[in-house]
Order: sequence, then C-alpha cells, then structure tokens
Amino acid sequence: MGILAIRADERVKDVSFTADLISVDLMDGRTINVPLIWYPRLFNATPEQREAWQICGGGYGLHWEALDEDLSTEGMLRGAPAPQS
Repeated sequence: MGILAIRADERVKDVSFTADLISVDLMDGRTINVPLIWYPRLFNATPEQREAWQICGGGYGLHWEALDEDLSTEGMLRGAPAPQS
C-alpha cells in the first residue's frame, strides 16, 4: 500500500482582511496570514479598495487595479514584504 499524499496547490481560493492581517486561503486548505503593514498600499487603502481584489497569474497571484498592487502566493509563503520605494 502506498502513502496517500495530498498535493500542494498554492492557487488562491479566497482573501480576507483584519485590521492587522491579510489572509489568503489556498486551494489545498492552507491559509497564509501576513502582516498588512508589509504591503503599504494595502495597509493605507480603504476597506472597499482592499476588497476589490482579482485573482491573476494563473491563480497564483492577486491584483488590485485601483491600488496598482500585485502579490503572489509564492512571495507570501516565502515571507517577502513589499520592496521599499
């Protein structure tokens, strides 16, 4: 008998926010929680602007048109904050 292994699927399923965190639910059941302060455009955005996200990059990215912001699940899993401007 072989071992049944669940395959990782880092595509975005859903996104939510608290005052301090962005939480990204992945298709494989994991949730990434990242400090919102890591992404100044999102941190300074209104709740309505934050909620206006779209899935991009084949399901592995998030895009906010009005904020000109893009995040990838790879970067979030790696713990990469936004570059300093």
